[in-house]
Amino acid sequence: MKRKKNKKKLPIGLSDFKEIIEYDYYYFDKTKFIENILEERSKVKLFTRPRRFGKTLNLSMLKYFFDVENREENKKLFEGLNISKSEYFEKQGEFPVISISFKNYNKNDWESGFKSIKSTISDIYAKFEYLMEHLNKRDLKKFEDIWLEKDEGDWERSLLNLTKYVFDYYGKKVIILIDEYDQPIINSYIKGYYSETIDFFKSFYGSVLKDNEYLEMSVITGILRVAKENIFSGLNNLEVHTILDSEFTEYFGIMEDEVEEALKDFNLEYELEDVQKWYNGYLFGDTKVYNPWSIINFLKKGRLRPYWVNTSGNGLIQLYLEKLKNEIFDEFSRLLNKENIFETINDSMTFGNLEANFEKNIWNLFFHSGYLTLAKKNDEDEEEVYLKIPNEEILKMFSKMFIEVYFRDSNNFSKFTNALKSGDIEKFKFELNKILLENTGIFDISGSYKEQFYHGLMLGLILKLRNEYEITSNGFAGKGRYDLLLKPKNILNKLTGREGIIFELKILNIKSEFSFEAIHEKLEKECEIALKQIDEKEYSSVLRNAGVKKILKIGISFLGKEFEVKFEREKEIY
Repeated sequence: MKRKKNKKKLPIGLSDFKEIIEYDYYYFDKTKFIENILEERSKVKLFTRPRRFGKTLNLSMLKYFFDVENREENKKLFEGLNISKSEYFEKQGEFPVISISFKNYNKNDWESGFKSIKSTISDIYAKFEYLMEHLNKRDLKKFEDIWLEKDEGDWERSLLNLTKYVFDYYGKKVIILIDEYDQPIINSYIKGYYSETIDFFKSFYGSVLKDNEYLEMSVITGILRVAKENIFSGLNNLEVHTILDSEFTEYFGIMEDEVEEALKDFNLEYELEDVQKWYNGYLFGDTKVYNPWSIINFLKKGRLRPYWVNTSGNGLIQLYLEKLKNEIFDEFSRLLNKENIFETINDSMTFGNLEANFEKNIWNLFFHSGYLTLAKKNDEDEEEVYLKIPNEEILKMFSKMFIEVYFRDSNNFSKFTNALKSGDIEKFKFELNKILLENTGIFDISGSYKEQFYHGLMLGLILKLRNEYEITSNGFAGKGRYDLLLKPKNILNKLTGREGIIFELKILNIKSEFSFEAIHEKLEKECEIALKQIDEKEYSSVLRNAGVKKILKIGISFLGKEFEVKFEREKEIY
Protein backbone atom coordinates (compact mmCIF):
# COMPACT_ATOMS: atom_id res chain seq x y z
CA MET A 1 0.00 0.00 0.00
CA LYS A 2 1.20 3.48 -0.83
CA ARG A 3 0.12 6.80 0.52
CA LYS A 4 -0.88 8.05 -2.90
CA LYS A 5 -0.40 6.81 -6.44
CA ASN A 6 1.78 8.28 -9.15
CA LYS A 7 4.22 10.15 -6.95
CA LYS A 8 7.45 10.46 -8.87
CA LYS A 9 9.84 11.53 -6.11
CA LEU A 10 11.75 8.57 -4.71
CA PRO A 11 13.52 8.64 -1.32
CA ILE A 12 16.95 7.46 -2.45
CA GLY A 13 19.33 7.75 0.46
CA LEU A 14 16.61 9.09 2.78
CA SER A 15 15.78 7.28 6.02
CA ASP A 16 14.01 10.00 8.00
CA PHE A 17 10.31 9.14 8.16
CA LYS A 18 9.17 12.72 8.71
CA GLU A 19 11.07 14.04 5.71
CA ILE A 20 9.69 11.29 3.44
CA ILE A 21 6.09 11.96 4.48
CA GLU A 22 6.19 15.76 4.62
CA TYR A 23 7.88 16.08 1.23
CA ASP A 24 5.51 13.53 -0.28
CA TYR A 25 8.07 10.95 -1.33
CA TYR A 26 6.93 7.57 -2.57
CA TYR A 27 6.40 5.42 0.53
CA PHE A 28 5.73 1.73 1.04
CA ASP A 29 3.43 1.73 4.07
CA LYS A 30 5.11 -0.28 6.85
CA THR A 31 3.28 1.37 9.76
CA LYS A 32 1.48 -1.84 10.75
CA PHE A 33 4.90 -2.77 12.15
CA ILE A 34 4.00 -0.52 15.11
CA GLU A 35 0.89 -2.54 15.88
CA ASN A 36 2.74 -5.83 15.63
CA ILE A 37 5.57 -4.89 18.01
CA LEU A 38 3.04 -3.64 20.58
CA GLU A 39 1.12 -6.91 20.31
CA GLU A 40 4.28 -9.00 20.78
CA ARG A 41 4.84 -7.58 24.27
CA SER A 42 8.53 -8.52 24.65
CA LYS A 43 10.58 -5.86 26.44
CA VAL A 44 13.60 -5.88 24.13
CA LYS A 45 13.33 -6.76 20.44
CA LEU A 46 16.30 -7.38 18.14
CA PHE A 47 15.77 -7.41 14.37
CA THR A 48 18.67 -8.62 12.24
CA ARG A 49 18.47 -7.90 8.54
CA PRO A 50 20.96 -7.21 5.72
CA ARG A 51 21.99 -3.59 5.22
CA ARG A 52 19.60 -1.28 3.39
CA PHE A 53 16.55 -3.43 4.07
CA GLY A 54 14.64 -0.63 5.79
CA LYS A 55 15.91 -0.94 9.37
CA THR A 56 16.81 2.73 9.84
CA LEU A 57 13.59 4.01 8.29
CA ASN A 58 11.52 1.72 10.51
CA LEU A 59 13.23 2.97 13.66
CA SER A 60 12.72 6.55 12.50
CA MET A 61 9.03 5.75 12.03
CA LEU A 62 8.84 4.36 15.59
CA LYS A 63 10.50 7.47 16.98
CA TYR A 64 8.00 9.85 15.39
CA PHE A 65 5.10 7.65 16.43
CA PHE A 66 5.90 7.12 20.10
CA ASP A 67 7.76 10.32 21.03
CA VAL A 68 5.94 12.54 23.52
CA GLU A 69 7.81 15.53 22.12
CA ASN A 70 5.92 17.27 19.26
CA ARG A 71 3.08 14.81 19.73
CA GLU A 72 0.38 16.65 17.79
CA GLU A 73 2.71 17.62 14.96
CA ASN A 74 3.92 14.04 14.58
CA LYS A 75 0.39 12.68 14.66
CA LYS A 76 -0.27 14.32 11.29
CA LEU A 77 2.51 12.23 9.71
CA PHE A 78 0.46 9.06 10.17
CA GLU A 79 -2.86 10.30 8.83
CA GLY A 80 -4.18 7.92 6.18
CA LEU A 81 -1.54 5.28 6.88
CA ASN A 82 -2.36 1.79 8.14
CA ILE A 83 -1.60 2.47 11.80
CA SER A 84 -4.15 5.30 11.89
CA LYS A 85 -6.88 2.66 11.48
CA SER A 86 -5.57 0.55 14.37
CA GLU A 87 -6.72 0.47 17.99
CA TYR A 88 -3.05 1.00 18.86
CA PHE A 89 -3.09 4.47 17.36
CA GLU A 90 -3.95 5.73 20.85
CA LYS A 91 -0.35 4.92 21.82
CA GLN A 92 0.89 7.68 19.51
CA GLY A 93 2.92 10.29 21.41
CA GLU A 94 2.74 8.42 24.72
CA PHE A 95 6.42 7.88 25.58
CA PRO A 96 9.72 9.73 25.72
CA VAL A 97 12.10 8.23 23.16
CA ILE A 98 15.88 7.95 23.10
CA SER A 99 17.21 7.08 19.64
CA ILE A 100 20.83 6.26 18.87
CA SER A 101 22.51 5.01 15.70
CA PHE A 102 25.93 3.52 14.98
CA LYS A 103 25.32 2.93 11.28
CA ASN A 104 28.05 5.34 10.13
CA TYR A 105 30.76 4.03 12.45
CA ASN A 106 34.00 3.31 10.55
CA LYS A 107 37.27 3.70 12.46
CA ASN A 108 40.67 2.08 12.12
CA ASP A 109 41.63 1.76 15.80
CA TRP A 110 40.05 1.79 19.25
CA GLU A 111 41.35 5.24 20.18
CA SER A 112 39.57 6.93 17.28
CA GLY A 113 36.69 4.47 17.59
CA PHE A 114 36.01 5.30 21.24
CA LYS A 115 36.23 8.99 20.43
CA SER A 116 33.56 8.49 17.75
CA ILE A 117 31.36 6.53 20.16
CA LYS A 118 31.65 9.27 22.78
CA SER A 119 30.73 11.89 20.20
CA THR A 120 27.64 9.90 19.19
CA ILE A 121 26.47 9.54 22.79
CA SER A 122 27.23 13.19 23.53
CA ASP A 123 25.06 14.24 20.60
CA ILE A 124 22.17 12.26 22.09
CA TYR A 125 22.66 14.02 25.44
CA ALA A 126 22.66 17.38 23.65
CA LYS A 127 19.12 16.68 22.43
CA PHE A 128 18.07 16.50 26.08
CA GLU A 129 19.99 19.59 27.19
CA TYR A 130 16.78 21.02 28.69
CA LEU A 131 16.91 18.33 31.40
CA MET A 132 19.94 19.90 33.09
CA GLU A 133 18.01 22.59 34.95
CA HIS A 134 15.95 19.85 36.62
CA LEU A 135 18.85 17.66 37.78
CA ASN A 136 20.37 17.57 41.23
CA LYS A 137 24.01 18.56 41.58
CA ARG A 138 25.33 15.00 41.44
CA ASP A 139 23.36 14.00 38.31
CA LEU A 140 24.15 17.33 36.68
CA LYS A 141 27.88 16.59 37.01
CA LYS A 142 27.38 13.16 35.39
CA PHE A 143 25.28 14.70 32.62
CA GLU A 144 27.85 17.41 31.86
CA ASP A 145 30.71 14.89 31.78
CA ILE A 146 28.99 13.09 28.90
CA TRP A 147 27.60 16.19 27.23
CA LEU A 148 31.09 17.76 27.15
CA GLU A 149 32.79 14.44 26.19
CA LYS A 150 35.07 14.36 29.23
CA ASP A 151 37.33 11.38 29.75
CA GLU A 152 36.06 10.90 33.30
CA GLY A 153 32.48 10.45 32.08
CA ASP A 154 30.66 7.23 32.98
CA TRP A 155 30.42 6.17 29.34
CA GLU A 156 29.51 2.54 29.90
CA ARG A 157 26.42 3.54 31.93
CA SER A 158 25.70 6.72 29.98
CA LEU A 159 22.63 5.41 28.19
CA LEU A 160 21.25 3.88 31.39
CA ASN A 161 21.72 7.17 33.24
CA LEU A 162 20.00 9.11 30.48
CA THR A 163 16.91 6.89 30.77
CA LYS A 164 16.74 7.76 34.47
CA TYR A 165 17.01 11.51 33.81
CA VAL A 166 14.31 11.32 31.11
CA PHE A 167 12.02 9.21 33.30
CA ASP A 168 12.35 11.60 36.21
CA TYR A 169 11.43 14.55 33.95
CA TYR A 170 8.42 13.03 32.18
CA GLY A 171 7.23 10.57 34.80
CA LYS A 172 6.96 7.98 32.03
CA LYS A 173 9.06 4.99 31.13
CA VAL A 174 11.37 5.39 28.14
CA ILE A 175 11.50 3.73 24.72
CA ILE A 176 15.05 3.14 23.47
CA LEU A 177 15.78 2.68 19.76
CA ILE A 178 19.26 1.45 18.76
CA ASP A 179 20.07 1.31 15.04
CA GLU A 180 22.88 -0.92 13.69
CA TYR A 181 24.00 -1.93 17.17
CA ASP A 182 26.69 -4.24 15.74
CA GLN A 183 28.37 -1.91 13.22
CA PRO A 184 31.21 -0.87 15.60
CA ILE A 185 31.75 -4.52 16.54
CA ILE A 186 31.92 -5.75 12.95
CA ASN A 187 34.11 -2.83 11.91
CA SER A 188 36.53 -3.39 14.79
CA TYR A 189 36.73 -7.08 13.97
CA ILE A 190 37.77 -6.28 10.40
CA LYS A 191 40.25 -3.62 11.53
CA GLY A 192 41.79 -5.71 14.33
CA TYR A 193 40.71 -4.08 17.62
CA TYR A 194 37.71 -6.26 18.39
CA SER A 195 38.46 -7.06 22.06
CA GLU A 196 38.39 -3.43 23.22
CA THR A 197 35.16 -2.77 21.38
CA ILE A 198 33.32 -5.84 22.62
CA ASP A 199 34.36 -5.14 26.22
CA PHE A 200 32.84 -1.65 26.06
CA PHE A 201 29.57 -2.66 24.42
CA LYS A 202 28.98 -5.58 26.77
CA SER A 203 28.69 -3.05 29.59
CA PHE A 204 27.04 -0.32 27.50
CA TYR A 205 24.19 -2.47 26.19
CA GLY A 206 23.97 -4.73 29.22
CA SER A 207 23.50 -1.91 31.71
CA VAL A 208 20.64 -0.20 29.87
CA LEU A 209 18.75 -3.25 28.65
CA LYS A 210 18.97 -5.61 31.64
CA ASP A 211 16.70 -4.95 34.62
CA ASN A 212 16.29 -1.27 33.75
CA GLU A 213 13.34 -0.03 35.78
CA TYR A 214 13.02 3.06 33.57
CA LEU A 215 12.66 1.12 30.32
CA GLU A 216 9.28 0.71 28.62
CA MET A 217 10.58 -1.07 25.53
CA SER A 218 13.65 -1.23 23.30
CA VAL A 219 13.84 -2.01 19.60
CA ILE A 220 17.30 -2.81 18.26
CA THR A 221 18.47 -3.47 14.72
CA GLY A 222 21.64 -4.95 13.32
CA ILE A 223 23.03 -6.84 10.38
CA LEU A 224 24.31 -9.96 12.08
CA ARG A 225 23.56 -11.87 15.19
CA VAL A 226 27.13 -13.15 15.09
CA ALA A 227 28.07 -10.05 17.06
CA LYS A 228 26.10 -10.99 20.18
CA GLU A 229 29.12 -12.44 22.13
CA ASN A 230 27.28 -12.23 25.46
CA ILE A 231 26.47 -8.55 24.86
CA PHE A 232 22.96 -9.47 25.95
CA SER A 233 24.13 -12.02 28.51
CA GLY A 234 21.46 -12.76 31.07
CA LEU A 235 18.90 -10.69 29.19
CA ASN A 236 15.85 -12.92 29.54
CA ASN A 237 13.49 -10.32 28.10
CA LEU A 238 15.12 -10.32 24.63
CA GLU A 239 13.16 -11.49 21.58
CA VAL A 240 15.25 -12.00 18.43
CA HIS A 241 13.84 -11.91 14.89
CA THR A 242 16.21 -12.96 12.11
CA ILE A 243 15.73 -13.65 8.41
CA LEU A 244 14.97 -17.26 9.31
CA ASP A 245 11.71 -16.12 10.93
CA SER A 246 8.43 -15.58 9.13
CA GLU A 247 7.24 -13.06 11.73
CA PHE A 248 7.76 -9.36 10.84
CA THR A 249 9.14 -10.29 7.39
CA GLU A 250 6.86 -7.91 5.50
CA TYR A 251 8.26 -4.86 7.30
CA PHE A 252 11.88 -5.28 6.22
CA GLY A 253 12.06 -5.40 2.46
CA ILE A 254 9.45 -4.97 -0.25
CA MET A 255 6.84 -7.62 -0.98
CA GLU A 256 6.04 -8.81 -4.49
CA ASP A 257 2.59 -7.17 -4.62
CA GLU A 258 4.19 -3.86 -3.58
CA VAL A 259 6.75 -4.18 -6.37
CA GLU A 260 4.06 -4.92 -8.95
CA GLU A 261 2.03 -1.87 -7.92
CA ALA A 262 5.11 0.37 -7.90
CA LEU A 263 6.06 -0.75 -11.41
CA LYS A 264 2.56 0.22 -12.57
CA ASP A 265 2.83 3.59 -10.85
CA PHE A 266 6.05 4.30 -12.71
CA ASN A 267 4.93 2.80 -16.02
CA LEU A 268 7.50 0.01 -15.75
CA GLU A 269 5.22 -2.99 -15.39
CA TYR A 270 6.55 -4.53 -18.60
CA GLU A 271 9.85 -4.90 -16.72
CA LEU A 272 8.41 -7.18 -13.99
CA GLU A 273 10.02 -10.40 -15.19
CA ASP A 274 13.44 -8.76 -15.46
CA VAL A 275 13.03 -7.05 -12.08
CA GLN A 276 12.26 -10.44 -10.52
CA LYS A 277 15.40 -11.92 -12.02
CA TRP A 278 17.59 -9.03 -10.88
CA TYR A 279 16.30 -8.14 -7.41
CA ASN A 280 14.02 -10.94 -6.16
CA GLY A 281 15.17 -14.27 -4.83
CA TYR A 282 15.30 -13.57 -1.09
CA LEU A 283 13.38 -15.99 1.07
CA PHE A 284 12.98 -14.64 4.61
CA GLY A 285 11.18 -17.34 6.58
CA ASP A 286 8.64 -18.49 4.02
CA THR A 287 8.13 -15.11 2.31
CA LYS A 288 9.67 -13.77 -0.90
CA VAL A 289 11.30 -10.39 -0.38
CA TYR A 290 12.82 -7.77 -2.68
CA ASN A 291 15.75 -5.54 -1.76
CA PRO A 292 14.30 -2.04 -1.09
CA TRP A 293 17.44 -0.13 -2.04
CA SER A 294 17.64 -1.84 -5.41
CA ILE A 295 13.92 -1.46 -6.18
CA ILE A 296 13.82 2.24 -5.32
CA ASN A 297 16.91 2.93 -7.42
CA PHE A 298 15.45 0.97 -10.32
CA LEU A 299 12.17 2.92 -10.11
CA LYS A 300 14.18 6.15 -10.16
CA LYS A 301 16.58 5.28 -12.99
CA GLY A 302 14.66 2.66 -14.95
CA ARG A 303 17.87 0.67 -15.51
CA LEU A 304 18.55 -2.92 -14.47
CA ARG A 305 21.95 -2.80 -12.85
CA PRO A 306 23.61 -3.52 -9.48
CA TYR A 307 22.66 -0.93 -6.89
CA TRP A 308 22.81 -2.61 -3.46
CA VAL A 309 26.14 -4.38 -3.97
CA ASN A 310 27.81 -1.14 -5.05
CA THR A 311 27.17 0.44 -1.65
CA SER A 312 29.58 0.11 1.27
CA GLY A 313 29.63 -2.85 3.63
CA ASN A 314 31.37 -5.73 1.86
CA GLY A 315 34.48 -5.64 4.07
CA LEU A 316 33.70 -8.66 6.24
CA ILE A 317 32.66 -10.74 3.22
CA GLN A 318 35.88 -9.86 1.38
CA LEU A 319 37.95 -10.66 4.48
CA TYR A 320 36.61 -14.19 4.76
CA LEU A 321 36.75 -14.90 1.06
CA GLU A 322 40.45 -14.10 1.20
CA LYS A 323 40.97 -16.28 4.28
CA LEU A 324 39.08 -19.27 2.89
CA LYS A 325 39.60 -19.07 -0.86
CA ASN A 326 41.13 -22.55 -1.05
CA GLU A 327 38.73 -24.29 1.32
CA ILE A 328 35.51 -22.99 -0.25
CA PHE A 329 36.60 -23.09 -3.88
CA ASP A 330 34.19 -25.86 -4.92
CA GLU A 331 31.17 -24.32 -3.17
CA PHE A 332 31.99 -20.85 -4.47
CA SER A 333 32.24 -22.20 -8.01
CA ARG A 334 28.92 -24.03 -7.73
CA LEU A 335 27.20 -20.87 -6.53
CA LEU A 336 28.55 -18.96 -9.52
CA ASN A 337 27.06 -21.66 -11.73
CA LYS A 338 23.63 -20.94 -10.17
CA GLU A 339 23.65 -24.21 -8.26
CA ASN A 340 22.62 -24.77 -4.63
CA ILE A 341 24.94 -25.72 -1.79
CA PHE A 342 23.92 -27.68 1.33
CA GLU A 343 25.20 -26.02 4.51
CA THR A 344 24.49 -25.56 8.22
CA ILE A 345 22.78 -22.29 9.16
CA ASN A 346 21.78 -21.12 12.64
CA ASP A 347 21.23 -18.00 14.72
CA SER A 348 23.69 -18.73 17.50
CA MET A 349 27.01 -18.12 15.75
CA THR A 350 29.53 -15.80 17.40
CA PHE A 351 32.78 -14.31 16.17
CA GLY A 352 34.48 -16.77 18.49
CA ASN A 353 33.20 -19.88 16.78
CA LEU A 354 33.51 -18.15 13.42
CA GLU A 355 37.25 -18.00 14.07
CA ALA A 356 37.27 -21.59 15.33
CA ASN A 357 35.59 -23.01 12.23
CA PHE A 358 35.95 -20.61 9.30
CA GLU A 359 34.94 -23.06 6.62
CA LYS A 360 31.66 -24.05 8.27
CA ASN A 361 30.53 -20.66 9.52
CA ILE A 362 31.35 -18.51 6.52
CA TRP A 363 28.02 -19.63 5.04
CA ASN A 364 26.25 -18.31 8.14
CA LEU A 365 27.96 -15.00 7.55
CA PHE A 366 27.00 -14.86 3.87
CA PHE A 367 23.43 -15.88 4.63
CA HIS A 368 22.68 -13.38 7.40
CA SER A 369 24.40 -10.59 5.46
CA GLY A 370 22.03 -11.07 2.50
CA TYR A 371 24.54 -12.48 0.01
CA LEU A 372 22.93 -15.94 0.01
CA THR A 373 19.36 -16.99 0.63
CA LEU A 374 17.34 -20.13 1.19
CA ALA A 375 16.86 -22.10 -2.01
CA LYS A 376 13.51 -23.36 -0.73
CA LYS A 377 11.26 -23.06 2.31
CA ASN A 378 12.45 -25.00 5.32
CA ASP A 379 11.34 -25.92 8.80
CA GLU A 380 12.57 -23.26 11.24
CA ASP A 381 14.11 -26.02 13.38
CA GLU A 382 16.22 -27.33 10.51
CA GLU A 383 19.82 -26.10 10.52
CA GLU A 384 21.00 -27.87 7.36
CA VAL A 385 19.56 -26.01 4.39
CA TYR A 386 20.07 -25.46 0.68
CA LEU A 387 21.49 -22.03 -0.13
CA LYS A 388 21.80 -20.12 -3.40
CA ILE A 389 22.75 -16.72 -4.78
CA PRO A 390 19.49 -14.72 -4.64
CA ASN A 391 19.55 -12.88 -7.95
CA GLU A 392 21.54 -11.41 -10.84
CA GLU A 393 22.68 -8.45 -8.74
CA ILE A 394 24.45 -10.66 -6.19
CA LEU A 395 25.70 -13.04 -8.89
CA LYS A 396 27.57 -10.20 -10.54
CA MET A 397 29.07 -9.14 -7.22
CA PHE A 398 30.30 -12.67 -6.49
CA SER A 399 31.72 -13.03 -9.99
CA LYS A 400 33.67 -9.82 -9.50
CA MET A 401 34.91 -11.04 -6.12
CA PHE A 402 35.90 -14.37 -7.68
CA ILE A 403 38.28 -12.55 -9.99
CA GLU A 404 39.62 -10.32 -7.20
CA VAL A 405 40.23 -13.24 -4.83
CA TYR A 406 41.68 -15.82 -7.22
CA PHE A 407 43.53 -13.61 -9.72
CA ARG A 408 46.23 -10.97 -9.39
CA ASP A 409 46.10 -7.62 -11.15
CA SER A 410 42.44 -7.94 -12.09
CA ASN A 411 42.43 -4.30 -13.17
CA ASN A 412 44.78 -5.16 -16.02
CA PHE A 413 42.19 -7.18 -17.96
CA SER A 414 41.12 -4.31 -20.22
CA LYS A 415 43.11 -5.66 -23.18
CA PHE A 416 41.18 -8.91 -22.88
CA THR A 417 37.77 -7.23 -22.87
CA ASN A 418 38.72 -4.74 -25.58
CA ALA A 419 39.74 -7.62 -27.85
CA LEU A 420 36.43 -9.34 -27.22
CA LYS A 421 34.20 -6.37 -27.97
CA SER A 422 36.20 -5.52 -31.10
CA GLY A 423 35.88 -9.12 -32.30
CA ASP A 424 39.64 -9.69 -32.45
CA ILE A 425 39.68 -13.36 -31.44
CA GLU A 426 43.40 -13.86 -31.87
CA LYS A 427 44.08 -10.99 -29.48
CA PHE A 428 41.35 -12.30 -27.17
CA LYS A 429 43.06 -15.71 -27.11
CA PHE A 430 46.48 -14.16 -26.49
CA GLU A 431 45.23 -12.10 -23.52
CA LEU A 432 43.33 -15.03 -22.00
CA ASN A 433 46.46 -17.16 -22.22
CA LYS A 434 48.45 -14.44 -20.47
CA ILE A 435 45.87 -14.21 -17.67
CA LEU A 436 46.00 -17.95 -17.04
CA LEU A 437 49.80 -18.13 -17.17
CA GLU A 438 50.23 -15.22 -14.78
CA ASN A 439 47.86 -16.79 -12.26
CA THR A 440 49.01 -20.41 -12.28
CA GLY A 441 48.49 -20.66 -8.51
CA ILE A 442 44.76 -20.98 -9.00
CA PHE A 443 45.27 -24.43 -10.53
CA ASP A 444 46.71 -25.73 -7.26
CA ILE A 445 43.34 -25.20 -5.53
CA SER A 446 41.53 -28.24 -6.85
CA GLY A 447 42.58 -31.42 -8.56
CA SER A 448 39.63 -31.33 -10.92
CA TYR A 449 38.91 -28.22 -12.97
CA LYS A 450 35.15 -28.13 -13.03
CA GLU A 451 33.00 -26.15 -15.39
CA GLN A 452 31.88 -23.94 -12.52
CA PHE A 453 35.40 -22.62 -12.10
CA TYR A 454 35.84 -21.65 -15.74
CA HIS A 455 32.30 -20.34 -15.90
CA GLY A 456 33.03 -18.08 -12.91
CA LEU A 457 36.32 -17.03 -14.47
CA MET A 458 34.81 -16.04 -17.81
CA LEU A 459 31.80 -14.35 -16.22
CA GLY A 460 34.05 -12.38 -13.87
CA LEU A 461 36.27 -11.25 -16.74
CA ILE A 462 33.51 -10.13 -19.08
CA LEU A 463 31.57 -8.33 -16.33
CA LYS A 464 33.90 -5.41 -17.01
CA LEU A 465 31.75 -4.91 -20.12
CA ARG A 466 28.46 -4.67 -18.23
CA ASN A 467 28.04 -0.96 -19.05
CA GLU A 468 28.02 -1.81 -22.76
CA TYR A 469 26.32 -5.21 -22.78
CA GLU A 470 23.52 -6.96 -20.97
CA ILE A 471 25.39 -9.99 -19.66
CA THR A 472 23.55 -13.18 -18.66
CA SER A 473 24.76 -16.62 -17.71
CA ASN A 474 23.07 -20.03 -17.85
CA GLY A 475 20.03 -18.49 -19.51
CA PHE A 476 17.38 -20.26 -21.58
CA ALA A 477 17.30 -19.67 -25.33
CA GLY A 478 16.09 -21.71 -28.25
CA LYS A 479 16.16 -25.37 -27.19
CA GLY A 480 18.49 -25.19 -24.24
CA ARG A 481 20.66 -23.15 -21.89
CA TYR A 482 23.67 -21.21 -23.05
CA ASP A 483 26.72 -20.61 -20.85
CA LEU A 484 27.28 -16.87 -21.38
CA LEU A 485 25.58 -14.29 -23.56
CA LEU A 486 26.44 -10.65 -24.24
CA LYS A 487 23.67 -8.58 -25.78
CA PRO A 488 24.72 -5.06 -26.87
CA LYS A 489 22.70 -2.44 -25.06
CA ASN A 490 20.14 -0.85 -27.35
CA ILE A 491 21.93 2.40 -28.05
CA LEU A 492 25.16 0.59 -28.96
CA ASN A 493 23.35 -1.88 -31.14
CA LYS A 494 21.57 0.85 -33.07
CA LEU A 495 24.53 3.21 -33.44
CA THR A 496 27.37 0.78 -34.05
CA GLY A 497 25.78 -2.50 -35.05
CA ARG A 498 27.98 -4.15 -32.41
CA GLU A 499 28.02 -7.94 -32.32
CA GLY A 500 26.08 -10.00 -29.85
CA ILE A 501 28.28 -12.74 -28.39
CA ILE A 502 27.49 -16.30 -27.26
CA PHE A 503 29.96 -18.44 -25.31
CA GLU A 504 29.79 -22.20 -24.90
CA LEU A 505 32.41 -23.65 -22.54
CA LYS A 506 33.73 -27.21 -22.51
CA ILE A 507 35.98 -28.83 -19.92
CA LEU A 508 38.31 -31.63 -20.96
CA ASN A 509 39.12 -34.38 -18.47
CA ILE A 510 42.07 -36.49 -19.68
CA LYS A 511 45.21 -37.77 -18.03
CA SER A 512 48.42 -35.78 -18.16
CA GLU A 513 50.24 -38.62 -19.99
CA PHE A 514 48.95 -37.25 -23.31
CA SER A 515 51.34 -35.12 -25.32
CA PHE A 516 50.88 -31.37 -25.67
CA GLU A 517 49.84 -31.87 -29.32
CA ALA A 518 47.31 -34.56 -28.43
CA ILE A 519 45.83 -32.44 -25.70
CA HIS A 520 45.34 -29.45 -28.00
CA GLU A 521 43.89 -31.65 -30.72
CA LYS A 522 41.27 -32.84 -28.24
CA LEU A 523 40.68 -29.29 -27.06
CA GLU A 524 40.04 -28.16 -30.65
CA LYS A 525 37.50 -30.95 -31.14
CA GLU A 526 35.68 -29.84 -27.98
CA CYS A 527 35.53 -26.30 -29.38
CA GLU A 528 33.89 -27.65 -32.54
CA ILE A 529 31.36 -29.52 -30.41
CA ALA A 530 30.64 -26.29 -28.53
CA LEU A 531 29.98 -24.35 -31.75
CA LYS A 532 27.77 -27.14 -33.07
CA GLN A 533 25.78 -27.05 -29.82
CA ILE A 534 25.17 -23.31 -30.18
CA ASP A 535 23.68 -23.94 -33.63
CA GLU A 536 21.68 -27.06 -32.78
CA LYS A 537 20.19 -25.53 -29.62
CA GLU A 538 19.46 -22.26 -31.48
CA TYR A 539 20.95 -20.07 -28.76
CA SER A 540 21.22 -17.19 -31.24
CA SER A 541 17.44 -16.80 -31.23
CA VAL A 542 17.48 -14.66 -28.10
CA LEU A 543 19.77 -12.16 -29.81
CA ARG A 544 17.89 -12.22 -33.10
CA ASN A 545 14.62 -11.60 -31.30
CA ALA A 546 16.22 -8.58 -29.62
CA GLY A 547 17.11 -7.08 -32.99
CA VAL A 548 20.84 -7.90 -32.92
CA LYS A 549 21.94 -8.30 -36.54
CA LYS A 550 25.52 -9.55 -36.05
CA ILE A 551 26.33 -12.53 -33.84
CA LEU A 552 29.71 -13.92 -32.79
CA LYS A 553 29.71 -17.52 -31.54
CA ILE A 554 32.70 -18.63 -29.44
CA GLY A 555 33.53 -22.13 -28.27
CA ILE A 556 36.23 -22.45 -25.61
CA SER A 557 37.60 -25.68 -24.17
CA PHE A 558 39.82 -25.89 -21.08
CA LEU A 559 42.16 -28.36 -19.44
CA GLY A 560 43.96 -26.80 -16.48
CA LYS A 561 45.69 -23.71 -17.84
CA GLU A 562 45.62 -25.06 -21.41
CA PHE A 563 42.75 -24.04 -23.68
CA GLU A 564 41.65 -23.59 -27.26
CA VAL A 565 39.23 -21.15 -28.88
CA LYS A 566 37.19 -21.46 -32.06
CA PHE A 567 34.62 -19.02 -33.37
CA GLU A 568 32.07 -18.45 -36.09
CA ARG A 569 30.09 -15.43 -37.21
CA GLU A 570 26.50 -15.84 -38.28
CA LYS A 571 25.47 -14.25 -41.52
CA GLU A 572 24.35 -10.69 -40.86
CA ILE A 573 20.59 -10.10 -41.15
CA TYR A 574 19.16 -6.82 -42.44
